[in-house]
Amino acid sequence: MTQKRILFTGGSGKAGKHVIPYLLNQGYRVLNVDLTPLNIPGVDNLHADITDSGQMFNAMSSYAGLDELEPGNGVPPFEAVVHFAAVPRILIKPDNETFRVNTVGTYNVIEAAVKLGIKKIIIASSETTYGICFSDGKTDPDYLPLDEEYDINPMDSYGLSKVVNEKTARAFQRRSGFDIYALRIGNVIEPHEYQELFPHYLKNPEVRRRNAFCYIDARDLGQIVDLCIQKDGLGFQVFNAGNDHNGAVIPSKELAERFFPGVPLKRDLEEHEALFSNKKIKEVLGFKEQHNWRNYLDWK
Repeated sequence: MTQKRILFTGGSGKAGKHVIPYLLNQGYRVLNVDLTPLNIPGVDNLHADITDSGQMFNAMSSYAGLDELEPGNGVPPFEAVVHFAAVPRILIKPDNETFRVNTVGTYNVIEAAVKLGIKKIIIASSETTYGICFSDGKTDPDYLPLDEEYDINPMDSYGLSKVVNEKTARAFQRRSGFDIYALRIGNVIEPHEYQELFPHYLKNPEVRRRNAFCYIDARDLGQIVDLCIQKDGLGFQVFNAGNDHNGAVIPSKELAERFFPGVPLKRDLEEHEALFSNKKIKEVLGFKEQHNWRNYLDWK
């Protein structure tokens, strides 16, 4: 059976370096397009800049490795593009550069994929689109839990760039009819960070207010990406990509009342149900969490 070829931008980043191994384990062949190579066996790397449209067209019409020359049938097609490459937050680059790289880069990636006929495109949006994380001062949401129907309205350059990227994805989906899914990715947690970070988070829950107490295990994010690749026919969709529970020991209703007083609850919450709702990925994609933080910390 021929391996499905996936072009993955930004696979050397915090999330990508865990998502790509998950995809490899599912039998995909992955070409990582990044400015930094990912040194994992089985990963093909191509050094390219997402802000250069020509490089994106070239990358998506490229061999993944020298072995693909052997059959003599030309360049095989990519079945999907997964776009994670970005300036990952504010205060790394100037605001205008963060906005430029993220929006122009995403436009270039989606445009190349659509015009080359790649009918499955998955892009990384962000929980910062909800406007709490990087707000100036303390911002309350309009309601909880945060879901995909929320009127996202951030004030920062990074969150704004992700809102624009969702609109770009929607426009290209309307033009093409292809499946383009945007993942509003929660705060990414790598396996080693449960021991390093979560004890502080659990003792001092206030430090997680700006993230609405959300997190996504990087390996569970791999599962979500895989489910998106497998799920056809949804057109343009936005999915929150988060784990089942909050990154806190306080029950959800009490957590909301304590840190977001007066904010209405849209529906009843289970005892520790995430305020950053992942209900849609469970119902539509069949996501089943594998890496709850409680698996890694004995916390009473």
